[in-house]
This record gives sequence, structure tokens and C-alpha cells, in this order.
Amino acid sequence: MSRIAIESLGCKLNQAEVDSLARQLASRGYLLTESTDEADVYVLNTCTVTHIADRKSRHLLRAARRRSPQALIVALGCYAQRDPGMLERSGIADLALSHDRKEALAEIVESIRPPRGGQAGDPASGRRHRTRSMVKIQVGCNQFCSFCVVPLVRGPERSLPPEDVLQDVRERLAAGHREIVLTGTNIGRYTWNGQRPQGLAGLVERILSGTDITRLRLSSLRPHDLTPELAGLWSDERLCPHVHIPLQSGCESTLRRMNRPYSLADYARAVQSIREAVPALSVTTDVMVGFPGESAGEFEESYRFCAGMDFAGMHVFPYSARPGTPAAEMPDGTPDDVKRGRLQRMLALARQSARHYRLQFLGQTMNVLWEGESGGGTWEGLTANYIRVSTRSSEDLGNRLLPVKLTAEKGQVLLGENIEGGYIGHG
Repeated sequence: MSRIAIESLGCKLNQAEVDSLARQLASRGYLLTESTDEADVYVLNTCTVTHIADRKSRHLLRAARRRSPQALIVALGCYAQRDPGMLERSGIADLALSHDRKEALAEIVESIRPPRGGQAGDPASGRRHRTRSMVKIQVGCNQFCSFCVVPLVRGPERSLPPEDVLQDVRERLAAGHREIVLTGTNIGRYTWNGQRPQGLAGLVERILSGTDITRLRLSSLRPHDLTPELAGLWSDERLCPHVHIPLQSGCESTLRRMNRPYSLADYARAVQSIREAVPALSVTTDVMVGFPGESAGEFEESYRFCAGMDFAGMHVFPYSARPGTPAAEMPDGTPDDVKRGRLQRMLALARQSARHYRLQFLGQTMNVLWEGESGGGTWEGLTANYIRVSTRSSEDLGNRLLPVKLTAEKGQVLLGENIEGGYIGHG
């Protein structure tokens, strides 16, 4: 059979799209592989949220060309949307497909490089088994934050029909996935024809009541998305007590320059409210440093706010100018070495905050969904509130949801003992 390697960079939405495309390609007779060397076709769903993402996209495409010179190289996604001509003219990719052509990937590939063998393949064949599956429910953004290129490359907000989402969820469950993650550009804006389910809460309620799902997780939300209706759904233990609420900056004046649709008071109230409603809730966030014009005082304000929020996890990253965005035209007099110093301070705070959160659960017993073996009989998995746990076992724990006693810390994970079926030592 013809072999296709398909990879994704960036957000969970990109991963959801890749998973869907992989199933389409397998149904047409292609064998999915993780080895670029043996691929007849290589597909990359690219990202352009930062200049580093651009560079990674180019690197992976060029590496695929070197390792498999005869392969058809296809670029999809946001970088391909922003600059398709450059990718094709330079020879980095044979094809660069815009978002509106992405869903036709299987047909396009089949017309250029027909599959050998012709039998429908297994979507899981040649790829690591995933315990979690990303399901796209929405795409696009109308917000236009001053630093963000996503609205320019993803377009306006669109939601998928609820029946399509439910069918997608049921197919993933039937394939053996134990956890579903609802994802999109801005899932809090989900709606459909003004009818029920209207809004994210209605969709989540339908999934919980209409499927036998084991775990349901939500991707990124904004403060105003955390409505009482949504908060009430966490009474169902299948909805994972974890919310990712991007902050971007803990400085009021910086938020205004970013054109973020909330104040620090709005953000703090939303987090306090959801924490009161959902015990053991994990709140993670995104924080940017070095936004144009960020003064020393503004950085300190952001640092103090983040330190006071007790985040369970912080994705910290430096500002990256994106062509076509208002922030790219803003004056920025902050030296690079100052930005690097701020980045390191915020990263240190992120590690401290994450450790403080996970150590609260030592000695407790929590359910862990084991993802896979990392070598030498060491298994890793996640609790519902997004704590990474490790253990050693000679058994196959993959995709099993087991009660685990959290006993110690090792690096950035907690060590666990399986309390069902006997003791599993740490080694």
C-alpha cells in the first residue's frame, strides 16, 4: 500500500484536523506511517502563530524532502494559508493547500499519487495509539487581537452542526478513544442556528447525555465563556476539571494595547467563580512577555498578577511580530536581552506555580488515563485535572483508566501506585 506520513504543528485544532484527514486517507487505501523515510506522501498541517512556528514548518517540510526525495510533499494549515506561493515556488512543498481546500486533501492526493493496493486501511495503523482524540466543533475568530494573525488566516467564526459533532464523538469512542477534547479557534463562541444546543454548554450537555463517553475535556476558553450554565455541567465527573484560559498579560495597559476583550478584574472574577464551582479545578493559561512597548513596570505588574493566580500551568512565550497585525507596526524599544531576562523570570514562576499545584495532591488517589510506555516499563498518563503521572509496570496499561495513589514527585510529574490489582512499583 502507498504510505502517508501526516504531522501537525501548533494548536489542538490542527491536531483535530489531522486526525480527521488521516481517517479519510486511510479509507481510500493509504497506509499511515510515522516514518518519513518510507513515505510516498508527506503532509504537514502548519502553524504561523509565531516566527518560530514558521521556521519549524519550513524545517519539517525540508527534512521530509531530504529523507524521502520521491515523496509528494504537501503543506496545509495557517502558514500554507498565509504564504502558499513561497512554499511552492521555493520547492519547500509540492503543494500548499489553503484552508478552503484542506478538506479535499484526500481527493487531491489520490489524483496525483493514487494508492497502491486499493483496500481501505486502518486509521490507527502505523500511528501511535492515542488515548485522547481532538474533535473540532468551531473554527475562526472575530476578535482581532492586535498581535494575533489567526483571524487573518482562519477567517470569521463558524460552528459545526451539533449532529456532526455528536457523530464525530461517537466514531472516536467506537475507535477506542477514552477521552475526547472539544477544540476550535474559539469554542466559547459555539452556536448553531440560534437553536438548542445554543452555545457551548448546550453542546456539552448533549454529548454527556447522548454518549457513553468516559472523559470529556474542553480546550481554550475566555473569561466570559465560563457561564453558570457551563459551570453547572462539571457536576458530571466525566467532564474533566481543567480549563485553559489564556491571559496573555497580567498588566491592564498591555491588555488594552493587545485589544483583549476583558480586564484583569473580569479575568480574576471568572477564575474565582469557576474554582468555587468546581473542586480541584486545574486552571492553565498563556502568558506573553515582551509585547511592544512593555515597560519594566508593566512587566512587574504582569508578573505579580500571575503569581497571585496560582495557575496549575503557564505556557510562557515571547512576543513575535506577525505580518498584517496592528502590533507589528507598534514601536518597541525593549532590548532583546531584557526580553530574554523577562522570559526566564516568567518561566521560573510557571515552574513554581505548577509544582505548587500538583504537590497538593500527594497522598490522594485519583484516576489516571495511561497513555503509553516511554521506555523501560515506565508508563505515563494524566489525571482528569491534567496532572502528569508516571509509574513502572510490566503490564500493558495503555488506554486504561485506573485509580492511582500519588506518592512522590519526580521532576515535573508525580509518581503513582496502581491500587487496582496490586502494587506497581516505581523502580
